[in-house]
Amino acid sequence: MKVTALLPEDLIREVRKISGGRNITESIRIALEDYVSRQRLKKAMQKVKEKPLQFLDDFTAEKVRSKNREA
Repeated sequence: MKVTALLPEDLIREVRKISGGRNITESIRIALEDYVSRQRLKKAMQKVKEKPLQFLDDFTAEKVRSKNREA
């Protein structure tokens, strides 16, 4: 998709430097993908915070290990 955007030059320089992209387009793509990934992770963490994971009463790490070895 072609997009026209007015962005501060110093911000673009920093994004290019940090992302290691070959050009502005690749650098912005890398930055946007990273942003989306972080936001998805943030939402997932919020869901776990609101409703923590519940383990079965008889859950043990040893049982999980033995199950994994069976597979």
